[in-house]
Amino acid sequence: MVLAIGDTAPDFTAPATGDTPITLSELRGQQVVIYFYPKASTPGCTTEGGDFRDNKPAFDAANTVILGVSRDGLRAQENFKAKQDFNFALISDKDESVCQLFGVIKLKKLYGKEHLGIERSTFLIDADGKLAQEWRKVKVKGHVEEVLAAAERLQQDV
Repeated sequence: MVLAIGDTAPDFTAPATGDTPITLSELRGQQVVIYFYPKASTPGCTTEGGDFRDNKPAFDAANTVILGVSRDGLRAQENFKAKQDFNFALISDKDESVCQLFGVIKLKKLYGKEHLGIERSTFLIDADGKLAQEWRKVKVKGHVEEVLAAAERLQQDV
């Protein structure tokens, strides 16, 4: 299944930091940014998470929840969140179930070797639970500002 703009985002329940599972459908009434990143505590993922952290007050003002997702275990996610002082939940998707729902597992090359991994991707879901916008093959620099602008526009359209 390929997720398209306007589709209802697939519901899921997944373990998250703070020992509180996240269920997407329970966030209805708020916009949700779900960003997928390859690995906790790596430079690009730390920068991206820091950009979301620093812009969280503006996302809050736009009625938008931020969720980060990677295949890291819960302990790694908790450590990453604590070390970087992230002010939003990180989801542990060790079994790749959430990644599969959003189609972010791709064949990647690293040092000439191919492997399956998370393609850095972000999804903006509207307050009704529908996919409003997506970004694939994300480049970290300037990305969070672009997502924030989209969330603010979406909130104004309500």
